[in-house]
Amino acid sequence: MTSTRSQYRIITVCTGNICRSPMAELMLAEALAAAQLTGVDVDSAGITAYEVGRPIDPRAARKLAAHQIPSAGHIAREWRNDWFQSRDLILAMDVDHYGWLRQAAPDAASLAKIRMLRSFDPAVAGRDPLDQGIEDPWYGGHTDFDITWDLIHASLPGLLDHVRAALTHSAADLRPLPDPEEADAEQRVRSIS
Repeated sequence: MTSTRSQYRIITVCTGNICRSPMAELMLAEALAAAQLTGVDVDSAGITAYEVGRPIDPRAARKLAAHQIPSAGHIAREWRNDWFQSRDLILAMDVDHYGWLRQAAPDAASLAKIRMLRSFDPAVAGRDPLDQGIEDPWYGGHTDFDITWDLIHASLPGLLDHVRAALTHSAADLRPLPDPEEADAEQRVRSIS
């Protein structure tokens, strides 16, 4: 039986799911496609229900459109706890999302999946999560969305490397085990020669 589940699932998380997390979702999806990395699903959510059902912020949409990344299909949604099990990597956009996700995580396996998005940015990788946040551009203007773009963009190469490694590891786990009878036969042939 063939599973339709992707090999690797990533979710980006912010407050209302109309600015930072959809930008990160769509930018990462575009980067994965450009790198021809298949078997990866990316989606996004907010930790609150403030914006549920609303489209992406027009300023975020404008910034994405300037880079030929469509966003018209985005509809904001709230985080669901079952995503702790169904996602392989949970990317918090700022430290408050990181803390909220860590507090909500039901077990150690879920905790291990939670990372700050900018932990993949070499400029701040290895630093405290407090130093890895992306401030909410909603309160600002177009310049704030430019900054959000730049900070997300700086994290993409590291994220792509992480995904490549995860897919390689996943593929290794899926390789069939050798047939014991064939291994015995091969060992007997070596013993005779």
